Amino acid sequence: MAAMNRRTLLQTLPAALALSGNLAFPEASSPDAVYELRQYTASPGKLDELLARFRNHTVAIFNRHNMRSLAYWTVIDPAPDTPGLVYILVHPSREEADKNWAAFRADPEWIKVKADSEVHGSLTVRTQSTWMKLTDFSPLK
Repeated sequence: MAAMNRRTLLQTLPAALALSGNLAFPEASSPDAVYELRQYTASPGKLDELLARFRNHTVAIFNRHNMRSLAYWTVIDPAPDTPGLVYILVHPSREEADKNWAAFRADPEWIKVKADSEVHGSLTVRTQSTWMKLTDFSPLK
């Protein structure tokens, strides 16, 4: 099976959103709401450590900074240098997203967790972020 590419993920997004039950987020119903597709390519042999960091720390810190997680995926059979972790955050606006990311990056707990988890090197070789808005014909509108 081929690695999940951005097009495949975006094509499945409406179903994932509809099934997630997370549309109760006020952020999702705002006319200025933006969705942030994040893709992480793990350093060789470090995907499990990256997932553990998200599971044990990152998601809770996101929540504290009003960064709403819609869903997280791992890519089945990723090819070398392709994302292994993919997730979507919902933000009330792009401006709020920028503000929340700045607060997240400055959070003392995040700084410590990141440093502790990367004692033996970075857990990622690449991160990508794609900003999205729902179309006027989206079934989620």
